[in-house]
Amino acid sequence: MIELYTAGTPNGYKISIALEEMGLPYEYQALDLMAADQKKPEYLAINPNGRIPAIVDKDNDDFAVFESGAILIYLAEKTGKFLPTDPKKKSQVLQWLMFQMGGVGPMMGQANVFYRYFPEKIPAAIERYQNEGRRLFEVMNGQLANNRYLAGDEYTIADISTWPWVRIHEWSGVDISGLEHLQRWVDELAERPACQKGILVPPPSNLSDEEKAKQISKMVTK
Repeated sequence: MIELYTAGTPNGYKISIALEEMGLPYEYQALDLMAADQKKPEYLAINPNGRIPAIVDKDNDDFAVFESGAILIYLAEKTGKFLPTDPKKKSQVLQWLMFQMGGVGPMMGQANVFYRYFPEKIPAAIERYQNEGRRLFEVMNGQLANNRYLAGDEYTIADISTWPWVRIHEWSGVDISGLEHLQRWVDELAERPACQKGILVPPPSNLSDEEKAKQISKMVTK
């Protein structure tokens, strides 16, 4: 049994999608980020960085893993799924996983903050992160022009890691018009039952987008 500590963010959805894809039994605890549940001592004992997601593998001496990329690798190796064993193919998957971890996630995250949540609109910051998000999407579009998935012909943890961020491009104000291969990939993954289930863990908040933005703007200015 996997215990998942999560919230309704792209980084959290990566892990719930992976768990659904891999067929691993799991339970989840939704952390209230506005209430700073992620900063409480009991959670910091699992993840010293005080961010979501994190897991505890009850079948492996309560082994804790934090950082979404590390969790995906751990689960893939645990199950033997969505990460090739061939050294070259494995490296390709990890390259695209790191592309998401170091590029897509941080740039889209900053685009979200400055475009949606930051109390002061700073056009230069908004433009910078939206433009970099678009550039990264163009890189992906080029890769997907000749490959069904990011790392080749096989669906892997690289796709699982990246899709939750790309699917919310409109929320970040990043346009993907003209990126037909990227759009094809987004649409194809959206049809996967595990992706559909994973983005409902935890269930969506009843708060409106405006209410969420107000609460998050308070949090990002602290």
